[in-house]
Amino acid sequence: MRIVALDKESKQSILNDLLKRSPNNYSQYESTVNQIIEKVRAEGDKALFDYTLQFDKFALSAENIRVTKEEIAEAYAQMDENLIDVIRQSAENIRAFHQKQLRNSWFDAKPDGTILGMKITAIERAGVYVPGGKAAYPSSVLMNVIPAKVAGVDEIIMTTPPGKDGNPNPDIMAAAAVAGVDRVFLVGGAQAVAALAFGTEKIPKVDKIVGPGNIFVATAKKLLYGVVDIDMIAGPSEILIVADKSAKASFLAADLMSQAEHDVRACAILLTTSAELARATAREIDRQIKYLERQEIIEKSLNDYGEIIVCENLDQAIDFANELAPEHLEMCVEEPLKYIGRLDNAGSVFLGNFSPEPLGDYFAGPNHVLPTSGTARFFSPLSVDSFVKKSSFIYYTEDELKKAHNDIVKLADTEGLTAHANSIKVRFE
Repeated sequence: MRIVALDKESKQSILNDLLKRSPNNYSQYESTVNQIIEKVRAEGDKALFDYTLQFDKFALSAENIRVTKEEIAEAYAQMDENLIDVIRQSAENIRAFHQKQLRNSWFDAKPDGTILGMKITAIERAGVYVPGGKAAYPSSVLMNVIPAKVAGVDEIIMTTPPGKDGNPNPDIMAAAAVAGVDRVFLVGGAQAVAALAFGTEKIPKVDKIVGPGNIFVATAKKLLYGVVDIDMIAGPSEILIVADKSAKASFLAADLMSQAEHDVRACAILLTTSAELARATAREIDRQIKYLERQEIIEKSLNDYGEIIVCENLDQAIDFANELAPEHLEMCVEEPLKYIGRLDNAGSVFLGNFSPEPLGDYFAGPNHVLPTSGTARFFSPLSVDSFVKKSSFIYYTEDELKKAHNDIVKLADTEGLTAHANSIKVRFE
C-alpha cells in the first residue's frame, strides 16, 4: 500500500477516488436497467423467466419460481448444527439491539382542548434482495429481515437468484428460516427489483426494497425509488482506521484487508500518527495476504483505493475522518471512548483494538447495512425506523381555531393562497 503524508494534495486525491466509486456514477447502466424494468412492468413473470434463462442459465417457470417451505426446511435441516447455533445467536443479538429502537405513537392533549400527535405504523410488506454466487451472505439476510420483523412488518418477501444447479443457496435459506422470511422467490438482478416494485403474477408488490446487490441491482433501486421506497443506493464497501502508536500493525493489516476482500472497488484507508506503524502495517499486509483466499481481489482493491496516511496528530486524523464520512470507522487508539463526541460522520464506529469491523458484520447486533461513499454525512444505518411510517394528527376546538384564525389567514394571504385563507374565514363569518 502507498504511504503518504496527509496534506492538501493527498486529501483531494482520496476524495476524488471515493467519488469515482459513488453509485451516483452508475448512469452508464441506466439505459440497460430501464429496458429490464419496462419489460418486467409490461410482461410480468414472462420477463422474469426470460431474464433468468439469459443471465442465470436456468429455466424458471410458474411452478418453480417460489421456493417452497419444505425446501427451506430441508436446507435448514441439512445445515451444520454448530453453524445454525451461531446464526441463531447472531440473530438474537441483532434482534435485541433493534428492539431498543422501537418507538411508540404519542398524543399530546393540551388543557385548551387541542390534541396533537404522531402515529407510528409499520409498512405492510417489505422486499429483501439477497445476492447469489460469492456474495451470498447469510448475515445480510439477518440484518435486513430482523429489523423489519421487529418493526412489525406484516409480510417479508425475499428474492434471490438461482445457483448453477437451479437451487437457492442453502445458507441463505437457513438464514431466511431463522430470520422469519414469509415467502422466497428464485429470481435475481434488476428484474427482481422491478418485480418487487410493480408486482407480477407470482411476486407481490412491496412497499420497500432493501438489501445489497451488484451495480445493476443498485441502479434498478435508484431508478425505482418513488415507485417504491428503498433503503439506500449503496456503493462498494469501505473502511477507515484511525490509529495511534498504541495500535498493533498485525491487527490493522488484517482489518484493512477484511474490507478489501469484498470487491476490487472496495476502499481501505489507514490514518495514523506514527510513521513507524505505517511501515509496519504495510509489511504486515505483504505477510498476511499470502494466506488469504481472495488475494487478487485484495491486491487490486488496495492498489487502486487503499492508502496509508501519516497525520501530524489525532485531531487532524479525526477531522479528516469526519470529512470522509466512512461506512466503517475503527478507532484503534489508546483511549477510544475519549473521542466519541467528536466522531460525527460514520455509518458504524468500532472503538478499540478488540472491536474489529467483522464483529459488526456478523455478531454484535448493530446493523451492517450502512451508508457508503460519504453519505454517512446525511444517511443512517438500516434500522427499525426504516420499516415504519409516521402520520401526524391534529385536533382543534372551535375556540382554539378562532384564536388562531387571523394569523393563519395572514400567512395564507402572504403566500397568495386565497383558497387556503377562505377555508379558515368561512368558519367564522
